[in-house]
Amino acid sequence: MACVIAAPCSGSGKTLLSLCLAAWARQRGLGLQAFKVGPDYLDPQLLSRVSGRACRNLDPLLCGPEWVQRCFHWHGSRANLALVEGVMGLFDGRGPSSEGSSAAVADQLGLPVVLVVEASRQAGSLAALVRGFRDHGPPAVRLAGVVLNRVGSPRHHALLAEALESIAVPLLGVLPHHPSLELPARHLGLLPPGELHDLEQRQGQWAQLAVQHLDLKQLEPLLAPPAPHPGAEDPIRWCLREQLPPAHEQAPLPVAIASDAAFHFRYPEAGELLTAVGLEPVVWSPLADEPLPDGCRAVLLPGGYPELHAAQLAASQRSLGALRQAVARGLPLVAECGGLLLLGQQLHDPQGVSHTMAGVLPFQAARGGLSLGYRQATAASDGLLLRRGERVLGHEFHRWQLQCVAGAERLWQVEGWGCEPRPEGWTTPNVHASWLHLHWAGCPVIPSRLAAAAKRAAPLQMNGASCNPVPPARPATLSAGGCS
Repeated sequence: MACVIAAPCSGSGKTLLSLCLAAWARQRGLGLQAFKVGPDYLDPQLLSRVSGRACRNLDPLLCGPEWVQRCFHWHGSRANLALVEGVMGLFDGRGPSSEGSSAAVADQLGLPVVLVVEASRQAGSLAALVRGFRDHGPPAVRLAGVVLNRVGSPRHHALLAEALESIAVPLLGVLPHHPSLELPARHLGLLPPGELHDLEQRQGQWAQLAVQHLDLKQLEPLLAPPAPHPGAEDPIRWCLREQLPPAHEQAPLPVAIASDAAFHFRYPEAGELLTAVGLEPVVWSPLADEPLPDGCRAVLLPGGYPELHAAQLAASQRSLGALRQAVARGLPLVAECGGLLLLGQQLHDPQGVSHTMAGVLPFQAARGGLSLGYRQATAASDGLLLRRGERVLGHEFHRWQLQCVAGAERLWQVEGWGCEPRPEGWTTPNVHASWLHLHWAGCPVIPSRLAAAAKRAAPLQMNGASCNPVPPARPATLSAGGCS
């Protein structure tokens, strides 16, 4: 029943193997459901595009183990094949522990592990490395075999094969040096599929590489989908439980979601949960300088790469003005990570050039040190999405840092492994803005409260005058919380 594709460390080739198998399955007309362990947006985007199905994240820390179980069986059982791409190294989880790791998810779901090893600079030592990962536990790992990446020659292949044979571990294939397997990346991970202009050509090459270099007779049984659970319920309906609106309620209320090359870090469940609680997600592009959709009742600014598009965003005065107007009129607005950066005064691009943003929040942002890891957040006051004392678990991953120009009420107190407790984010009755990425399946009260706020809000009416405002004279319209 499916398998977890894991590795000793990041950069070993987990995504490459997963993409080759997804391309091969699609070329054969087989529906493959891909899953991704942990809080990742970029690998799932590639897997979704290549497989033709939305990749689902399995994160027991953000969503809870029961959600992981339900999500895996619900979506996996509806496909011909299924695979789970791991995260980082096999036992890498929260802090130095294996909590939430690929090994933990494999253990929870009862799945075997296929280990991908980047073998370009080793021979007999491969046996020691693989034996260590096979036997390390807990959690115990059921190792189905190894796929080798960057095998340089037939001689190298033979050496590695004998090393695996000496510890009775099957060799399931190799990934050779090939241009299509060189995936470009930037500071937060791989390029998204929209920026890989030769993706269709690569897909054909990946499918061919799978046929030529992988032992598909051994691998295909490891891609068997999970059996459906009798009486299984759509996990969206399950996690909302009593929070679904009555079927006779009013027509869905439009909520604008920033969706373009600058803002595309979001989980598919976010849109599904919004729809389930009576909202209608409407795509909106700040990069295209679009006004907010007429009549929208709420705005979502997800993460992404606004720092790479800072000049174009600064020139999008209609979009920036619409955001200011929405906040001033009390529309609910939720921003996380890259979406937060759009709300500040100034955003420095990678070259250090400063660009004017919406000016809703009083900070500047520039490249700094890496902030990475799970964070426990405790709400400091009642706000748009949370009530004082409520706790959620989120994930932080960014290299841009904030320089505060004002300080006042904070959104919440955050803490995590290697992270000193600190106030973070901004909150008002209609704004929630933070660095933290949340998976709403783990905190379904959030979309429900957003829907309730949207129902109370007056529809935003845009007109020619308000769509082309001048930048604000004052530096900000909201008070600041803590900055990292």
